[in-house]
Amino acid sequence: MIKKIGIIGAGYAGISSARVFKACGYDVVVYEKEPDIGGVWSSARRYPGLTTQNTKDTYYLSELEMPKSYPEWPTGAQVQDYMEDYTHKFDFAQNIETNCEVTSVKFDHAKQKWVLEICRPGEIKNSPVRMDEVDFLIVCNGIFSLPFVPSFEGADEFRKAGGQLLHTSEFTQEEDARGKHVIVVGYGKSSCDLARAVLGVSASTTVVVRNLIWKIPKKLMNVLNFKFLFLNRLGEGLFRYIRLEGFEKFLHGPVGRPIRNSMLGSVQSVVTKQLKLNELGLHPNKPLETIARSTVSLVSDGFYEAIRSGDIRMIKGAEIKKLSPGRALLSTGEEIPADIVVCGTGWRQEAPFFDEATRSKITDHEGNFRLYRSMIPVGVPNIAFNGYNSSFFSQLNCEIGALWIVDYLNGGHQLPSIDQQNSHIDRRLEWMKERTDGKHSKGTNIIPFSMHNIDELLDDMEMNVSGFTKFTQWLGPVKPSSYKNILWNIRSRHGL
Repeated sequence: MIKKIGIIGAGYAGISSARVFKACGYDVVVYEKEPDIGGVWSSARRYPGLTTQNTKDTYYLSELEMPKSYPEWPTGAQVQDYMEDYTHKFDFAQNIETNCEVTSVKFDHAKQKWVLEICRPGEIKNSPVRMDEVDFLIVCNGIFSLPFVPSFEGADEFRKAGGQLLHTSEFTQEEDARGKHVIVVGYGKSSCDLARAVLGVSASTTVVVRNLIWKIPKKLMNVLNFKFLFLNRLGEGLFRYIRLEGFEKFLHGPVGRPIRNSMLGSVQSVVTKQLKLNELGLHPNKPLETIARSTVSLVSDGFYEAIRSGDIRMIKGAEIKKLSPGRALLSTGEEIPADIVVCGTGWRQEAPFFDEATRSKITDHEGNFRLYRSMIPVGVPNIAFNGYNSSFFSQLNCEIGALWIVDYLNGGHQLPSIDQQNSHIDRRLEWMKERTDGKHSKGTNIIPFSMHNIDELLDDMEMNVSGFTKFTQWLGPVKPSSYKNILWNIRSRHGL
């Protein structure tokens, strides 16, 4: 019988899983390697200038809205405070162990339990603090937990001379840039946020960009909040899902497709004009709909103004070829001063605590995670992944995922056959690879299809919201509170 639940990670996936399972009567323990909870919002990992992409009324867990005092786009510190408040309101803060790293997990087939090796961060893995056993393991370490920093020629000499080379998640104090020449690598939100944040502190700030992407203003024409365009079912429906149903058949059919194309074209025209992309030479020269291949990146406040004024220098179509003490040689042949190089170059999607035998069942030869419904590895007992589905509504996708898992464990729904699971995974990975040009984060990127993922899980459970609620979600931003009764419906269904 499954009684004790082990959860690795205390980001949104971890705390929503802990809330759901404790409310359903399970013994829960959450292992978090950082000194506080929050995942990407932890004080140990958030870079200066970090804010949400979502508005506060779309980025909360269903049972607790963000404070009305928060700004429209909360800061990283405010999100972390909200998550702390959530753990106290629902009385499971004491179930979270911080400064507690899981370095190894193995399944004991005789006991039908997972055995976890627990260490303090930075300690030798062969000297565990203790070994824990859990009946069921939920992996919530996330797909943004292992930063990727390129291997630059000359990096060792650059560091020995006092230079810093690090990921955006490792640069947490803007004062560290005071009087320094800062190079930021990348053009995603974290890179632009950070470059803007160190202005007035750094001696110079240069952004080195290999490829340009589309960025969306928080308010189009300085009036229309982007949530009315992208954080609803209509915005999601503009992009072709693996299968078409309902109104989406019209949008992508012979009659509706011109309307759909016109809508995206109008947004593209507005963004181009509003951000003065042609004048700045920053037009991506590809259709706006390519944002569906990766993520929507919001414009960082004041970033383009700093580009126009010259306070931030943008070098496009370039990358760092070599580092030397105090200098960076670019692929263009130009050499620029460099004291700090901060890389917004993404993440490695890995679960390093698994042994090779388990890892080979969870991932394929390319490292893609083979997870049914983005959660269940085929043929591996007593385990689920939550948060391995990067989305616009990541917190809500995690919460619905936790509800799906607990309903499954209590017999509310069943998995299809192993062959059917594998067939579903094969088809999904192939579709994801095709639509993202292979940039699907090892099979974990479901952007922009957040609500499709949520619908699939709730339909499995036969607990989806009403047709009227779905209709309102086509017209306006999705409200997570629409899903707050599902936990109680599950408890009622199973007598928990």
